[in-house]
Amino acid sequence: MGKQGVSRSLRPESQSDGMSLGMKDYQIRCCSENFCGNNPSIGRRLSGEDVNSGLKTVSVHGLKHDVSKLSASKGSYGSKRNVWLQKHVRSILFMIGVIGFVFLVDSLTVSLVNLIIRRNTSPARKSSGIKNDNGPNVHKEKSPIQMYDRLVHLASVSLAKIEFKPEKSSLWKEPYLQASGWVPCADRNVVSNLGKFDKTNGYIVVSANGGLNQQRVAVCNAVALASLLNATLVIPRFLYSNVWKDPSQFGDIYQEDYFMNTLKDDVHIVKELPSYLKSVDLEAIGIQITDADIAKEAKPTDYIRTVLPLLLQNGVVHFLGFGNRLGFDPIPFNLQKLRCKCNFHALKFTHKIQQVGSLLVKRIRKYEAAKSMLDKQLLGNFIDYVASKEDKVVGGPVKYLALHLRFEVDMVAYSLCDFGGGEDEKKELQAYREIHFPLLIERLKKSRTISSTELRMSGRCPLTPEEAALVLAGLGFKHRTYIYLAGSHIYGGNSRMRTFTNLYPNLVTKETLLTPSELAPFQNFSSQLAALDFIACASADVFAMTDSGSQLSSLVSGFRTYHGGGNAPTLRPNKKRLAAILSENKTIGWKTFGDRVSKMIEEGQRSRTRGFGRSIYRHPMCPECMCKSH
Repeated sequence: MGKQGVSRSLRPESQSDGMSLGMKDYQIRCCSENFCGNNPSIGRRLSGEDVNSGLKTVSVHGLKHDVSKLSASKGSYGSKRNVWLQKHVRSILFMIGVIGFVFLVDSLTVSLVNLIIRRNTSPARKSSGIKNDNGPNVHKEKSPIQMYDRLVHLASVSLAKIEFKPEKSSLWKEPYLQASGWVPCADRNVVSNLGKFDKTNGYIVVSANGGLNQQRVAVCNAVALASLLNATLVIPRFLYSNVWKDPSQFGDIYQEDYFMNTLKDDVHIVKELPSYLKSVDLEAIGIQITDADIAKEAKPTDYIRTVLPLLLQNGVVHFLGFGNRLGFDPIPFNLQKLRCKCNFHALKFTHKIQQVGSLLVKRIRKYEAAKSMLDKQLLGNFIDYVASKEDKVVGGPVKYLALHLRFEVDMVAYSLCDFGGGEDEKKELQAYREIHFPLLIERLKKSRTISSTELRMSGRCPLTPEEAALVLAGLGFKHRTYIYLAGSHIYGGNSRMRTFTNLYPNLVTKETLLTPSELAPFQNFSSQLAALDFIACASADVFAMTDSGSQLSSLVSGFRTYHGGGNAPTLRPNKKRLAAILSENKTIGWKTFGDRVSKMIEEGQRSRTRGFGRSIYRHPMCPECMCKSH
C-alpha cells in the first residue's frame, strides 16, 4: 500500500457489510496508489458521508477525506453503490492492464535491440581492420578494458530506445549560420598585390621532416618564404624518418605540374637545382640551416636578417627539417594569402590517390551521392564515380561520420596517463618510453610526479575509444551510424575497441573497404595511406576528432571550413571539460550526461574568425583566406 494508504483495517459487522466494505477498502487502496487524483468522481465518492465505518481521515494527493462516519443504511442504495463501484473497478483494472502492456512492449523492444547489438558485435568484429599497436613484447590479444561500466550500460539502453525513432537532423548540420557567411577567395588577386620579380636572389631548397601533414605545412611555409626572400623554390624533398618509414617524395603524393602552374604568377618554382649547383656540398660551405638555427614560428624579419645575406652571397640555402619554422603573426597580408592559396588550392593529391579515395567514399555511402565542393577539391576528375548495383541501398546515400581517434602507442605512452589496464599496461608503456622517449625519462627523474587523475582532469590524456563512443552516444548518434575510422593503429587493438564496436558496429577503415589488390600500391607508404584518410575525413558528412592538437585533425577541419560551404560540421571535444563530466560517471544520469556533452560540443562548433597567432591552415575564416559572402 502507498505511503498515504489506510492505517486501520475495516471490521465488517455482517457478511453483506463485509463485501460492501471490502469494495470500499479496495477503492481507498486505489486512491492511495494515485488513481483518485486522475478521477474526480472516485475522489468525491470517497469523501464526506458516502464512505462509512470506523475510519478517520485518508489523505490522497494532499486532499483529506472524512471517513469517520460509516452509514448503517442497507438495501437498494447499497446495491446501487456496489454496482457503481464494480463498474469503476473494472475501468481501473483496464487502465492498469494498458499501462502494463505498454511497459512490456517497451521492455521487449529494448531487449530485442540489445540482442541485435550483441549479435552484431560479438565478440569483436574480425573484419574491423583495427591493428594492434601495443609496443614491445606484446604478442597476444588483451582482455577488454572498460573504465565506465555504468555509463556504457546507460548508453546501450539509450541507443536501443532511440534506434527506431527519427534521428535529430541537427546532428548532421552546422549549428551556426556564420559558417556559411564566408567563401573561399585565397586564389583571387594574389599576383596583383604581391607577384614575383623577373630575377630572383637565388634558390631555396627544403628537406621537410615529419609525416604527411607536417610536410604539407612545411611546403606552404616554404612557398611563403620564397616569396618573402624573392627566391626560386625547388620543389621540396621529404626526409626519410625511422618513425614513418616512408620513402615517398612530393611527386608521389601531390601533382607537381598542377602545383607549379597554380602558383606560377606568385613565386618561381623549379623541380630541381641547376646543374652547376647540384654537386655543391651545401653543408660544407655553411649554407645548410637546421631547426636549431631558426626559432620555432620565426618572424619574417628573422629570415630577412639571417637568411637573406646567405642567399645573396651563395645563391642557394638549404633548410633541413623546417618544422613549423614560420610563425602566423605578424605576417604581411598577401603572404598569408599565398599560404592559403598553396594549402587550399595548389596541393592536389596524385591521380592514383584520388582514384582510390573516390572508391573509399563511394563504398561508405553505398550510393552515387550528390557531389559537394569538398568532393570536387579532393577527388578532381574522379568525382564522377558510378556506384555499382551491389553498393546501392534503398533510401539513397548513407551519411557517415569520420573519426580521427588519436590513441596510438606513442601518444598513449608519452601522456603518462592511466587507461585502466593495470600493472601490465603500466610496465608495457614504461618499457616503450625507455626505448623511444629517453629524454622524457630523464626529465621525469628531476620533476614532481603528477598523478594520472590530475593529468586527466587538466585535459592532458588522450581520449580512449570508450570515451569517444560515449561522446557520440551522448550526442544522440544512432547505433547503426556509419563511422569511418582514420588511422586504425589503436593501442590495444580490437580488445581496446570492444566497447566502441559494441555501441557502434558499423565501423569501417580503409583496410575493410578496399581489397588487398587496391591497397597493395600503398603498402609501406604511410604518407600515401594517410592521404586516403585525409580524403575520407574531409569528405565526411560529420568529422569528429579526439585531439585538437593533431596535425591531421587540424588540417582536415580547416579544409572543411574553407571548402565546406558552411555545411561541414566538425566535432571537437574539450578534454578538460569531458574529464570533469566523466568524473561523475558513478552518479550522473544519462540525460544530464547527454545535455552536458552536447553543450560542450556546441560551444566548440561556434564559428570564430582566426585569432592572432592562430594557424591559418586550421582557422582559414579570416580576410587573408576567405571573403564574406553578400
